[in-house]
Amino acid sequence: MPRIYSRFTLFTLLGRLKRTDSGVYPHGDNAKQFGKMIEWGAKPLDAIQAATVNAADLLGWAGKIGVLETGHYADLIAVSGDPVSDVRALESVKFVLKGGAVVRNDFSAK
Repeated sequence: MPRIYSRFTLFTLLGRLKRTDSGVYPHGDNAKQFGKMIEWGAKPLDAIQAATVNAADLLGWAGKIGVLETGHYADLIAVSGDPVSDVRALESVKFVLKGGAVVRNDFSAK
């Protein structure tokens, strides 16, 4: 029986794509990929970087996206926990800044 590899595993084996967060989860459930990436052998920080700096590099946009620096495009999320300690914290986003505008802020007083 042939072995079935996840996209993450294939990317890791090939080395060329340096672990992107490409996956098959529907929109809105994308953060569940992080838990799977760790299950398949990634360290939490590697999984997070797959969705940020590595993805930017893969797209050829490393000079424009993927980091929080002056002159870069930046969308930003915030969560209540520490995603490096528990990557599943990324499944409960509390704050979203998109295109310079706050589009979600569960931290603000209600």
